[in-house]
Amino acid sequence: MADTTHPASPVYVIGAGPGGLAVAACLRARGVRVVVLEKSDAVAASWRRHYDRLRLHTTRRLSALPGLKIPRRFGRWVARDDVVRYLETYAAFHELEIVTGVEVERVERGPGGEGWVLYATGGRRLSTRAVVVATGYNHTPYVPEWAGVETYTGELVHAGLYRNPGSYVGRDVLVVGAGNTGAEIAADLAEGGAARVRLAVRTAPHIVRRSTAGWPAQATGILVRRLPVRLVDAAASLTARLFVPDLTPYGLPRPAKGLYSRVREGAIPVQDVGLIDAVRRGRVEIVAAVESFDDGKVVLADGTRVAPDAVICATGYRRGLEGMVGHLGVLDAWGRPRAHGKRVVAGVGGLYFTGFSNPISGMLRELRRDAPRIARALSP
Repeated sequence: MADTTHPASPVYVIGAGPGGLAVAACLRARGVRVVVLEKSDAVAASWRRHYDRLRLHTTRRLSALPGLKIPRRFGRWVARDDVVRYLETYAAFHELEIVTGVEVERVERGPGGEGWVLYATGGRRLSTRAVVVATGYNHTPYVPEWAGVETYTGELVHAGLYRNPGSYVGRDVLVVGAGNTGAEIAADLAEGGAARVRLAVRTAPHIVRRSTAGWPAQATGILVRRLPVRLVDAAASLTARLFVPDLTPYGLPRPAKGLYSRVREGAIPVQDVGLIDAVRRGRVEIVAAVESFDDGKVVLADGTRVAPDAVICATGYRRGLEGMVGHLGVLDAWGRPRAHGKRVVAGVGGLYFTGFSNPISGMLRELRRDAPRIARALSP
């Protein structure tokens, strides 16, 4: 049933990334006034900050948002800058009402427990019947609190600040974390002229080809989502042995636990965009995980000490929702929304979340599916 509290007020969407824009477009198409609040000065802020060589790991056709296709000229694997262009065009095409430079700091229940009040920068207090939180999966950079890190005198940055290998030419670089971001940055550095590139790995990832014989990995991810885990694990193992070289001699063994079993634990496979070749050529060296720092050196899990010129931490992000909605009982122990899409947490109606999962089928595809469902739930 639609929430009709404060019928004259707009629905507020927090965040002008793809998730927020998609929900806003679907709500507007159903005649609901919606205002998107964005803390930066433009839409697609997080996409603008990604490293230069980034391309979508999902196909153009399966990455479009509701109501507007991604242009064919952008190619099958859309580049970062073209994603930004598409999202800018999307907002204009759907004539979305977007207010930039406004950060929502806290969401509270309205008077008498009805509706919501948003407390935002500039002393704003915005009342509404419903809120959609779409601040993004990669919101707050996370860097582990390694013992002794203060002794390190080289450059230490989160991967979110990495743009291209230009400033690392001729330097010794340690990349920490073997997810998609760490793997791609390591390959980028190797191709871009870094003197030495090491990739610190705690748990060996599953590596898949972005496409095999023209068939994208994303399409497989969509097809297997509801199949038995053991069946998918077995099929993925066979596919890997047929199409992905064994990197065990280089320090990157095939994982013991199956691919889909790992996905169910939150570990998305690494799509190869250069890492395999770089490792086999010796351009990227696989080393043990970082345990601590000591006397300016990095101490690895196997006891090895290395002294790179720079450490790039591809150690992930946190959702950063605690300050905004943590007091409402809608987050789990890891700070993730307990419900997403059209579903709401029991007893907390009118508060929706989108874009806080990283499914094997592709995040943009899931955002496209979430948006019309949320819009239907909020339509009078």
